Amino acid sequence: MVSYLQIENLTKSFGDRVLFSNLTLGVYQGDKIGLVARNGDGKTTFLNILAGREDYDSGNVVFRNGLRVGYLEQLPPMDEDISALEYATPPDDGYEESLSGVDIARGMLTQFGINPDQKISTLSGGQAKRVALAKVILAKPDMLILDEPTNHLDIDIIEWLENYLTRQKVTLLMVTHDRYFLDNVCSRIIEFDRGQLYSYEGNYDYYLQKRAERHEAMTSELAKVKNLLRTELDWMRRQPQARGSKAKYRIDSFHDLERRSKVNLGQKDVALEVKSSYIGSKIFEARNVSKAFGDKVILRDWNYTFARYEKVGIVGDNGAGKTTFLRLLLGELQPDSGSFDIGQTVRWGYYSQQGMTNFDERKKVIDAVREIAEVVKIDDKTTLTAQQFLTRFLFTPETQQKYIAKLSGGERRRLYLATVLMRSPNFLVLDEPTNDLDIMTLAVLEEYLSEFKGCVIVVSHDRFFLDRIVDHLFVFKGDGEVKDFPGDYSTYRHCVALEEKERKERVARSGERAGGGSAGESTGKQSEGSTGNTWRSKDEKKKLTFKEKREMEELEKRIAELETEKASLESLLSGGAASSEEIAEAGKRFPKLQEELDEAELRYLELLDKQ
Repeated sequence: MVSYLQIENLTKSFGDRVLFSNLTLGVYQGDKIGLVARNGDGKTTFLNILAGREDYDSGNVVFRNGLRVGYLEQLPPMDEDISALEYATPPDDGYEESLSGVDIARGMLTQFGINPDQKISTLSGGQAKRVALAKVILAKPDMLILDEPTNHLDIDIIEWLENYLTRQKVTLLMVTHDRYFLDNVCSRIIEFDRGQLYSYEGNYDYYLQKRAERHEAMTSELAKVKNLLRTELDWMRRQPQARGSKAKYRIDSFHDLERRSKVNLGQKDVALEVKSSYIGSKIFEARNVSKAFGDKVILRDWNYTFARYEKVGIVGDNGAGKTTFLRLLLGELQPDSGSFDIGQTVRWGYYSQQGMTNFDERKKVIDAVREIAEVVKIDDKTTLTAQQFLTRFLFTPETQQKYIAKLSGGERRRLYLATVLMRSPNFLVLDEPTNDLDIMTLAVLEEYLSEFKGCVIVVSHDRFFLDRIVDHLFVFKGDGEVKDFPGDYSTYRHCVALEEKERKERVARSGERAGGGSAGESTGKQSEGSTGNTWRSKDEKKKLTFKEKREMEELEKRIAELETEKASLESLLSGGAASSEEIAEAGKRFPKLQEELDEAELRYLELLDKQ
């Protein structure tokens, strides 16, 4: 095995708090490693150390000489005065003369749905993340270090990236909370737990099994240690005169046992036990709701009656209007026409993408929560003080005294979640709740939402999360169209894949008919009872000139060819196996192809209308 990175006895602390101690890890060519840990346990700090962005206390970090490493940060620093193309374009070194780095970058940005000439300052968070991702990939690194690469990406791009990383030979070390992504991409999982590193060869599903076995073994070992400690403690109390040099080993053993017995093997999971307030049978009714920003239509005459205890997922491309829809529902924006009729018992709990920015960073954690409530009602029999409530969200007494400015991104998300739930809402509106939450907290949140006695609407790109929570989807298709799909996300994607397969088969059959042979005979020798293309009717022969009929024949053949080419390009761009050169060529061809197809179909319809 070719060694790419060797980490030996790495230790990092902040003041009295030790993040990790004496970590040792080897990364080898072809490894695809996923790193999991709870928020605040040092995942991002660890990656920053590897990237040379942070110092460490002791140990060694050694990369292979000449290794090209690409690092994607959660929030990459970007020059806002340049265009997306200027930012993403790699040096021309290493690219073939026929295609420059500019051509390749333009192709990938187009593939990612980004206008290459758009200024960085005008990009949304999701768009900026896609541009940064393109820059890292186009640099052709030998090893990729990715910190939460799926955050702020829509599901189509996540699935493209998943396919790309699975098929490419690039070596990978990444932090992500996306469990399907981990399971499909990674062949090795490492976990930070109580300052130590545990490594498992296998995907995320295998890791879960082995982690459970490890905890069972540690629990059994801890029980033995505590039993032995009681015996030693009894000896220590009964034999004060024996504490001479001959008994020193026994005393040292006692102190070692005492240290080991203090290990807390509890899961330390967030305790989401807040009960929702009562919600009546009337939730909300949307009546002919329309909303647009200029030419961009978000909703067009949308009608829906929301039922009690519904749990709905919202999916769609970035910019399709998902967050705008939530703000309309909550009354933060007004529709252009139509209305929402909200039930009187509805009590909103809104977890927004921007919610964390509302915190005053100069305040301590406990003070921010006390401003909302000194006590929190858990159920009819239980109330907690603000301190006790925060403890259930894994904020220790020491952490509660920290200033919010000192919290990690994941800790802020957890605090924000606590402030939303402590108000006992009965209708939760969650906009990308999975960003920056660790996998352990996500699992507890999913369990809480699945048992939640209220309504839920969630916008998320996390496929696992959607599959666990929702019973149907609002699919934002663009141009004001919203499709209500009865089922979870995986079922929806399966149906979409089947529809796409059928469409490609229809295109292929159409191409065969236009190309001649036994299938092509139908283009010129259809019987009157044929169910084939209707434009070859007797009426048509009377209304269309000979030249126009020939033109329609050519157009049908041309449209079939263009549809086939389009399907091929879409397959190449979404497959993740294409080279940079192929991506660039496809990105340049795709908009021209679509224009040709539109023109051909328009002319065909014009001739068809003459029948």
